[in-house]
Amino acid sequence: MSFVHLHVHSPFSFLDGAGRLEELVEKAAFYEMPALAITDHDNLAVAVFFHDLCSRVGIKPLQGAEVTLEKEYHLVLLARDASGYSNLCRLLTRAHLDHPRGQPRTSHALLKKFAGGIIALSGCRQGEIPSFVFQRRYQEALEKTRLYQDMFGQENFYLELENPWLPGAREYNRHLAQLSETTGAPLIATNNVHYAVPEQFPLHDLLTCIRTSTRLEEVHRERRLNDENYLKGPEEMANLFSSYPEALKNTMRLAEECQSPLQLDEKLHPSFPLPSGETAAGFLRRLVYSGARKRYRQVKESIVTRLEKELEIINSLGYADYFLLVWDVVNFARSRGIRCAGRGSAADSLVSYCLFLTEVDSWRRGLLFERFLSPERAEKPDIDIDFDARHRDRVAAYVYEKYGEEHVAAVCTYNTYQARSAVRDLAGALDFPREEADYIAKLLPHAPADAVEVLLGKLPELKNSRLGEEKYRQLFHFCREIAGLPRFLGTHLGGLVISRLPLTQLTPLQRAAKGVVVTQFDKEAIERLGLVKLDLLSLRTMSVLEDTIKIIEKKDPTFTEKSIPYQDQETFAMINRGETMGVFQLES
Repeated sequence: MSFVHLHVHSPFSFLDGAGRLEELVEKAAFYEMPALAITDHDNLAVAVFFHDLCSRVGIKPLQGAEVTLEKEYHLVLLARDASGYSNLCRLLTRAHLDHPRGQPRTSHALLKKFAGGIIALSGCRQGEIPSFVFQRRYQEALEKTRLYQDMFGQENFYLELENPWLPGAREYNRHLAQLSETTGAPLIATNNVHYAVPEQFPLHDLLTCIRTSTRLEEVHRERRLNDENYLKGPEEMANLFSSYPEALKNTMRLAEECQSPLQLDEKLHPSFPLPSGETAAGFLRRLVYSGARKRYRQVKESIVTRLEKELEIINSLGYADYFLLVWDVVNFARSRGIRCAGRGSAADSLVSYCLFLTEVDSWRRGLLFERFLSPERAEKPDIDIDFDARHRDRVAAYVYEKYGEEHVAAVCTYNTYQARSAVRDLAGALDFPREEADYIAKLLPHAPADAVEVLLGKLPELKNSRLGEEKYRQLFHFCREIAGLPRFLGTHLGGLVISRLPLTQLTPLQRAAKGVVVTQFDKEAIERLGLVKLDLLSLRTMSVLEDTIKIIEKKDPTFTEKSIPYQDQETFAMINRGETMGVFQLES
């Protein structure tokens, strides 16, 4: 028989998942499972990557989350379709934004409001109904079951069976089966997966110690007692639940009912508000040629040819609105005297130069537009704009005001384990003294966590240290195992995403460390989803330039920034001498 895992945690359960996403998907494919669900704690961060991985191996990706209820109970939610996915995004957003950072909570009222298109499972042993069953509060378990049936619909609420080979598991499942007979709520079998293979249990145990600030020798209720929470095959699950064959069949039935809700690579950036009678392509062309006449005394045929080529590519790829969005933001800044300039591959675009997004003349310097944007790669344009650090927030506030807070948010990043952070966190769990953990971390260079063992034999300062001793081997072994796993969700330095649709229809939002509201998707996921981000970067160099020019202008009223020559030999000589300390992007 076949089987589908519907309660699975990836590393994006943040210190509660030890099996890498690729390993989980590959193992499900190995067992020829037709579908797989990911149900991370209170987030959908992995949804886009999960969709892509499943598509490559021919598995249906089921999107879900295990939400934290009031009193810290758990409940598993799965999106039946696109409407359910959007409701899940909205529900998770409110769970995060309506509560202190790091303490998302989902109320029954919130569940009822966003229940459409969602299927619910009663959850693991930390679930509300399972907790009542373990405490022999059967009447309350019955009442909660009927409450959830009323919320989600009789056919959309399942009682979740588990058999982790722990005391009381058989009796627990028997009571849930009786509850099913009484209420009509169907049974479903899960394994509450937290890693791909049993061998990853020690790593998961260490992650739990890190998450709960527990040392390995200490007891904690969240530390699991055995290595049974791995992604088991259909035969193993059939043996575990031989008394409940319908619970196994229901995993297949539920998976068949659910649709893959994500549609990737759509163009979801907003249309730019245009003057009456204008098209985006036409308005962009008018702005570009107006800028070209300002940039050049005479717009030569070669300039026209280059501009026409670039405009054709921009329009054919559907990014006229995006260029207008960036132009509008830069125009706002310049109109208020806020210094800004584009950098990166956008400087290869003559259109960008004529829109005054960049100050690099790609025509004069012979730069290739295709390095920035080409039909062959069909990549999304990425225009980074540096702003005077003192005023960047004013520019961001303009974007929020113009497009509305429902349509704008900061892009998140995933802080992952590198050498130093892995050593510090793991050493604490392994009961190394804090001073020793700090000593080891400071010896290491900024490097991937899985490079530590290699670096010990390469770097002189490590060869002559005590780090080759036996007591450190286990620490560095787990550094290799933990490498690249996400620690927490952070904020992109300057990325803002603007969406045509309300963002909570596409991604949950939450609050990052500095109080900024961010998407749960990072830059790569945002772009795969069909959104584009604006990189509005805060740069103190711009502040220094602005202040320096004002000082020079006071001393020499005839000085203008435009009078600085392109081919200033003294500047080139200074660079050749290596006198670039403190010069942004040139110092070494």
